[in-house]
Amino acid sequence: MPENSYRENIQLNKRTVFIYLLFIGILLIIILGWYAVAFASPPPFADPVSFDSSRAYADVQTQVTFGPRIPGTEGHEQIRKWIGSELELAGWVVEVQQTERMNHPIYNIIAKRGAESPQIILGAHYDTRMFADHDPTPGRQAEPVPGANDGASGVAVLLELARTLPEETQPVWLVFFDAEDNGNIEGWDWILGSRAFAEEIPIEPRAVVIVDMIGDADLNIYLEKNSNIAIRTEIWSTAEALGYGDKFINEEKFSMLDDHTPFLEAGIPAVDIIDFDYPYWHTTQDTPDKVSAESLHAVGDTLYNWIVGIPTE
Repeated sequence: MPENSYRENIQLNKRTVFIYLLFIGILLIIILGWYAVAFASPPPFADPVSFDSSRAYADVQTQVTFGPRIPGTEGHEQIRKWIGSELELAGWVVEVQQTERMNHPIYNIIAKRGAESPQIILGAHYDTRMFADHDPTPGRQAEPVPGANDGASGVAVLLELARTLPEETQPVWLVFFDAEDNGNIEGWDWILGSRAFAEEIPIEPRAVVIVDMIGDADLNIYLEKNSNIAIRTEIWSTAEALGYGDKFINEEKFSMLDDHTPFLEAGIPAVDIIDFDYPYWHTTQDTPDKVSAESLHAVGDTLYNWIVGIPTE
């Protein structure tokens, strides 16, 4: 074989080996990179920021197991401790506004993440009514209301938001109001806890949003007539965009005296998210089987996206 051809064959073989080794190297880099991404990224079902409706529903059940949460009862004391514990586990700083109205002690539970004043306050009442005065069964009107929807559903949504709202959102307070539900009873009135909060704590949030009776398995939340129009429009538009337009109905229906009222009276924009078409309101049948995780999710997911979607200043 001529010397020139021999040299050319050697060079060709070297180039072939180099190209082969280069290909193997690139292939190894791709494989190692894929493994690094696969093992470093959590699986979708482990996403910690998803609103967990099953966990919220379990919170409804837990509250009902405490029994009546009437101010001054053992169940009322148990739920206060439990709410505080759940909030602290979720990383919130818990304060209790202890005051008095109509000679009744008031314990409003306030959850914060920092020292900044709130831009948004989300509220729900945690007490239950002492008499089921709307119960259709004779003799049961004097029994306490279990409060699965009227009380526990709003608390459950706030607790799940406490676990899932990202810390980088604008300042949010979660407030669990005491003594909301015993009006038209001698020695009591409605919304004592929220009145005490609005009168005693100087804040100027962009919005106060109350969730009350939002766990009804047949959920129909109409626009509440007294609520701030701009804020309720934002929330209902968010619900519509998320596919909950059949649950957040864009029509006015009820005019409510609720925990948003003291804030409206103080000139603070406030909205009441409430399904007042609940047939078990103030009856002994307000039990967890009348509540659905799907309804809790529709409300929680809407509020989550409404808050996260608002740009921070």
